Amino acid sequence: MFYWGLNLIIFQQLFAVDIFQIIFWLIVLLVVIAFIASAIRIVREYERVVVFRLGRCIGTKGPGIIFLLPFVDRPVKIDLRERYLEIPHQTCITKDNAPVDIDFLIYYKVLDPLKSVLQVQNFEGAAVGIATTTLRAVVGDILLDDVLAKREEINNILRVKLDEVTERWGVKVTTVEIREITPPRDVSEAMIKQMAAERTKRAMILEAEGKRESAIRVAEGERQAAILKAEGERKAAILRAEGYAQALETIYKAASKVDPKTMALQYLEALKALGQTPATKFIFPMEFTQLLAPVRKFLESSSEVKSEKEGEQ
Repeated sequence: MFYWGLNLIIFQQLFAVDIFQIIFWLIVLLVVIAFIASAIRIVREYERVVVFRLGRCIGTKGPGIIFLLPFVDRPVKIDLRERYLEIPHQTCITKDNAPVDIDFLIYYKVLDPLKSVLQVQNFEGAAVGIATTTLRAVVGDILLDDVLAKREEINNILRVKLDEVTERWGVKVTTVEIREITPPRDVSEAMIKQMAAERTKRAMILEAEGKRESAIRVAEGERQAAILKAEGERKAAILRAEGYAQALETIYKAASKVDPKTMALQYLEALKALGQTPATKFIFPMEFTQLLAPVRKFLESSSEVKSEKEGEQ
């Protein structure tokens, strides 16, 4: 009985020793794993890590796997990608004392991670403050109409002025974009009325120009038509004259071959046709007696021939 009790005590002591050792080595293993995990960091391609060792900056590390001394090195991660700041509505007074609300975006990119950490405590807050004060200064030197019309110029001025300040922080302001400009209500109503009047004026000008162009085209068409008509009438008159001349020439050639007796008969036929008309008065020109002279000669010759024939009988 005593033997079994002694064996049990020895077994318990051996087992207790093994449990303590196992717990000890487990603790050591966990400490080593934690040490390694805190010493190894993975930095992405678009990131850099500024390392402070016991409060002193020792430079930047990354990208890839970097090693740090646990509890000694303090890393500060910097994103190198282009980011933007949204500046809320800012009420600014223009040069002609008109209040306008402006909100815009600032696009920036970190070029020097060391300066962005060592030279400024909170870049975003500092950038917002500088942007608002710079915006008021810029808008204060510009008239309201120019603020509404020269948005791109204001963007460039803001970008240059902000970049001059942020350059010492290792940050580059790439773009400044005004998103919205809200003028006062009465100015907006006046602008709407002015825009409506301008559109009405443009419509009237376009209508007048259209009528003028139409009148010019109509007049040009009428002129071309008159020219073509006159040209056609001229050619027709020329053709008629040529035809009449040819007809007269033909008549003259035919009349030159006709003897006086035939002409006298034609004159008699003409007198006969005049006698058949219902008119009661006939007006003959003085030259008509000369036209009848061949007829008279023809009649006299005809009567002499007839009397000679009768005498012979």
